[in-house]
Amino acid sequence: MPELKLAKLPDRVPVKLTIAVQPDLAQALRQYAAVYCATYGEEESVEELVPFMLASFLEGDRGFAKARKEVAELPVVEPRPRRGRRKVAAQQNGDESEEM
Repeated sequence: MPELKLAKLPDRVPVKLTIAVQPDLAQALRQYAAVYCATYGEEESVEELVPFMLASFLEGDRGFAKARKEVAELPVVEPRPRRGRRKVAAQQNGDESEEM
């Protein structure tokens, strides 16, 4: 197999995350989007801006960058299962076996 100058491309499949934020943070994000529009003359939604904001935050976090270099394999924290909805539905149906 020939050696290419270009390395194999990384996984580029987007991963959808759903988060809930406090009302004051939601308002600040909307305000940021408005300032972004005023600054660059292009309207972008909060949903479009947030991934770039998070990437910028992580790139600028020196402690995180140092930890990534020092620790060979950082543990992956899996999202916690959603709680409450199945439990409530199970209790309404009289079935406790569906609790999480």
